[in-house]
Amino acid sequence: MAKRPLVLFATSEMFPFSKTGGLADVLGALPLALHRMGVNTAVVTPMYGRLSSGEWPVHLLHSGCLVGYPWAPVTCDVYMADYYGMPVYFIDRAEYFDRRYHYCTHHGDYFDNCERFLFFSRAVLEWAKHLGQPPAILHLNDWQTGVAAAFLHYWRKKDFFWKESRSVMTIHNLAFQGRFSNRLFENSGLPTEAWQMDGVEFYGDFSLLKAGIAYADAITTVSPGYAEEIVTPEYGCGLEGILSHRSHLLFGILNGADYDVWSPDGNRFLNCPYSHDSLEGKKDCKRNLLGAFDMDPALMDRPLLGFIGRLRQQKGIDLVLDVMAKLMDLDVGVVVLGEGNPEFEQRLSELVGEYPGRLRAHIGYTEELAHVIQAGADIFLMPSRYEPCGLTQMYALRFGTIPVATAVGGLKDTIIPYPKPGSTGFTFARPDADLLAETVGRAVAVWDKSQQWRAMCQRAMATEFSWDTAAKRYLDVYRLAGATL
Repeated sequence: MAKRPLVLFATSEMFPFSKTGGLADVLGALPLALHRMGVNTAVVTPMYGRLSSGEWPVHLLHSGCLVGYPWAPVTCDVYMADYYGMPVYFIDRAEYFDRRYHYCTHHGDYFDNCERFLFFSRAVLEWAKHLGQPPAILHLNDWQTGVAAAFLHYWRKKDFFWKESRSVMTIHNLAFQGRFSNRLFENSGLPTEAWQMDGVEFYGDFSLLKAGIAYADAITTVSPGYAEEIVTPEYGCGLEGILSHRSHLLFGILNGADYDVWSPDGNRFLNCPYSHDSLEGKKDCKRNLLGAFDMDPALMDRPLLGFIGRLRQQKGIDLVLDVMAKLMDLDVGVVVLGEGNPEFEQRLSELVGEYPGRLRAHIGYTEELAHVIQAGADIFLMPSRYEPCGLTQMYALRFGTIPVATAVGGLKDTIIPYPKPGSTGFTFARPDADLLAETVGRAVAVWDKSQQWRAMCQRAMATEFSWDTAAKRYLDVYRLAGATL
């Protein structure tokens, strides 16, 4: 009996096992959505030293899988977890992945990131060959796996095993490109012909993301708006040329949200669940949030603003800090969860001291606090300079926490801006501190009109971004790439 065609995902992180951002959430949801639709899916990801296996035990499946990079005898061990009936394979090589952080420390990126993820990409392909079933689709994600598209492109010319396999490259964030010294190309195992302007070479450097863009059979990104933006000089990060050249193979597919996890109804982190039909529990969540952060109880009668994200310019945290005095003049509270740029962390800590009880911050990230803030805040701040898709605004909508966001990328695809009919949030045209403050002021003015605000919250909570819809779009792309599924 013939095996069902396999869609094999390769990713550097996957929730609930590993996570630094939205990439992990996507890979924890999309493969599972396809699996539940009857598609034969599996995921391959690194075996990090800090792996959260929870209720999905991880066991050793195979020792000594030959990888051959950076030299012939090198091997990896492969572990496996059964994730709701879908296999997740973990590539284990301690010197590459047994580290506290996935990609970097506060001092900067790991010096050997190129070697680490070249090794991982080769290991993904070698493990697929060990399984004895060439994947119909090799679905790659971001720079950490992009080079696998180049290997597949060249290998299927000479190895019958790969003849029918096709690759899809998903760009989750074009700003992170995996750009390294050209000397690292020499030992990569790719043929010299890959070193060209239409290949892996990028202004004299070796770009792993460009490898994926150049050699994948189809390219996707995580919202229609971002797909339009990245072929322009403003948002293309230097890759707009090759993206424009391959735009006939570029598709923007809006991410979904995992409402089994990100919903205020039956949420394991909340002791005050609520729904769009009954918002009373949200008041209790706000009271709990104020208590958890030791904030002024009087804020129960004023808007509470939340920010969850990396403390980096991309997310616009500097804009929030620049207008903090103006926000405080609106008589609101602000709570921040995130970590990142030490300068922003320091500025934030200083401002917390200036506004005791009104501004609170937790430097770091925990899933529990993210849920508690989403549920307890009234307004969610997302003043991003660019946002490929954004998941936190989708979560905020489901929690009835009205977003105030820049109209870029996936934010403009997911938020209906006030005062349009059916509005679910507030947007402003460009990442500008004055525009942010002005838009928060408009949101606060509507918050003061309780019935109008409640209606907006209910509309926001009823908004649906389904992974089933996204999964069907991906199936269309797989077929356009040439796969038989």
